[in-house]
Amino acid sequence: MTKPLIGVVSPVAPSQLTLDAVQRAGGQPWPVSMQGTPQDTEVSEVLARVGALVLPDGPELRPLELKTGGNGAPPVLEAEVSLVRAALDVDMPVYGIGRGFQVLNIAQGGSIAKMAAGHAADAEHLEDSEGQSMFHHVYISPGSKLAAVVGSGGFVRVNSRHRFGVREAQKAELLRASAYCMDDGVIEALESPRHRWVIGVQFRPELRLEIPPHFDRLMQSLVERANERLHATNSP
Repeated sequence: MTKPLIGVVSPVAPSQLTLDAVQRAGGQPWPVSMQGTPQDTEVSEVLARVGALVLPDGPELRPLELKTGGNGAPPVLEAEVSLVRAALDVDMPVYGIGRGFQVLNIAQGGSIAKMAAGHAADAEHLEDSEGQSMFHHVYISPGSKLAAVVGSGGFVRVNSRHRFGVREAQKAELLRASAYCMDDGVIEALESPRHRWVIGVQFRPELRLEIPPHFDRLMQSLVERANERLHATNSP
């Protein structure tokens, strides 16, 4: 059985933990390096090859780097946003993690802001899997797509490694918040009501020792949707 190709979109080499998560879920990871604004043909080639996109954690995004309308934003971010928007236009499954959660929000017209203390324990090693995490409880909205995938809504303890994030003021209007930090109301998960499978989480499920195991179902569900696309495309 052919494994679906999953595009792992990042401005740097994605962590091995993320690639392992894709493989463990039954997908074939394909790192997609974003080094500048892609041409339409390049975007089409990526989308023609993959069954889904993963936007992993990576280099920290800062609010001052972002400008309304994309003008003045870093070229790498513009490239990521262009690819994400094209994927959403064809209803491709998209899964954002950490920084990727923020990229998804930006791609849909949102932004980010500095968070209160308590979301990042080790600011100098935010992308380092050996760095330290903070922990807090989030509330997952019952009835959300996130709750359906992981198996339940309600309260759960997750990790946290971000200094910048999303509140209601920064949330894209096209996305729906499906989880909040109980300490300060920071949004911890977003999903698209207009697409079949588009979910982003601010926390880090790939750090498996820090988070409940049922969050593995997010990657498993993404790969299942990608596999369905693969079979639909290959059907006579």
